[in-house]
Amino acid sequence: MTVQDTIERQLREHFAPVHLDVANESNQHNVPANSETHFRVVLVSEQFEGLRKVGRHQQVYQVLASQLAGPVHALALHTYTPAEWQARQQEAPGSPACLGGGRTAAE
Repeated sequence: MTVQDTIERQLREHFAPVHLDVANESNQHNVPANSETHFRVVLVSEQFEGLRKVGRHQQVYQVLASQLAGPVHALALHTYTPAEWQARQQEAPGSPACLGGGRTAAE
């Protein structure tokens, strides 16, 4: 099972999401080919009702603690309630270009 599959399974089991998108963005970073180290997660769940962004992220970090302690180096989180997701017209912001590893904005 890939790291991405494990992340998806754990988030589905814990949050029963209305929408879940887990994208491996490692290829956009200065890492070896086929790495699974950088992920973008869009997670829409009723469990986020009444929670601020920090509380939502803390819940996700708890669920994914073993991945964050091991193979996952970066995790971009976009967490919404179903109503917030509808208000956003089911769109989450994209990830910025990576400037790590000696890259510059001009590359």
